[in-house]
Amino acid sequence: MGQRITVVDAFTHERFRGNPAAVCVLREPADDGWMQSVAAEMNLSETAFVVPLVTENGFRLRWFTPEVEVDLCGHATLATAHVLWELGELARDQRAAFQTRSGLLTATSVPGGIALDFPAEPLREALEPEVKAELESIVGARILFAGRNRMDALVELASERVVRGLDPDFARLARLPFRGLIATAVAEGPGFDFVSRFFAPAVGVDEDPVCGSAHCFLGPYWGEKLGLTALKAAQVSARGGVIGIERGGPRVTLIGQAITTLRGELV
Repeated sequence: MGQRITVVDAFTHERFRGNPAAVCVLREPADDGWMQSVAAEMNLSETAFVVPLVTENGFRLRWFTPEVEVDLCGHATLATAHVLWELGELARDQRAAFQTRSGLLTATSVPGGIALDFPAEPLREALEPEVKAELESIVGARILFAGRNRMDALVELASERVVRGLDPDFARLARLPFRGLIATAVAEGPGFDFVSRFFAPAVGVDEDPVCGSAHCFLGPYWGEKLGLTALKAAQVSARGGVIGIERGGPRVTLIGQAITTLRGELV
């Protein structure tokens, strides 16, 4: 019997949309090199590895892109909780508690899907004018505001149309000192407060279809700017996805749906 692996489309209720993540439910901790090799083989933006904790309730959760381990990932955490409930590792009414490189994260089944309790990753500082100018050259659009948090850079653009039309220079972007770049604007149509796209070539992901951890930055940014504590966001990548956000103090709640697309076995 090999190692089971499940692919889940996260932040969507439709197969082949949202952001696919692979999930391995392990019985004991695995070798780092093996996990990185599996993530490279799956070639998705993230592969999650989850193992029950022996000394306490909950699980240890780690995330790998095809190239590196990352500190925080929303869609693969959503996918992991979905798989644990689907496989019967947890009862549907049980909260999933994960020990991670970003501390304790939890997932709860709610009427609208799955609610993730994550740390807020708010704006730390505006970017220097020369960095802003370089980013304008990389994305090919005028930037209204450029700032960063501990992981990513964020640029606010003039419109949703501009965000949808971006074709950034990934080679140049990968050389900047950020995990990734969030491009965002106010939503033009009804039903959403803002839109975004997320580019992370520095960690092996040119464009992440739907990035939960980016919304730990976007939620506080747009919440403060629009005066809202609850927001609805659309990530306008080719696959697209929807995230609900509730912000409060040092934490944010990310709400999304998930659907299984593949079950297999590593031999």
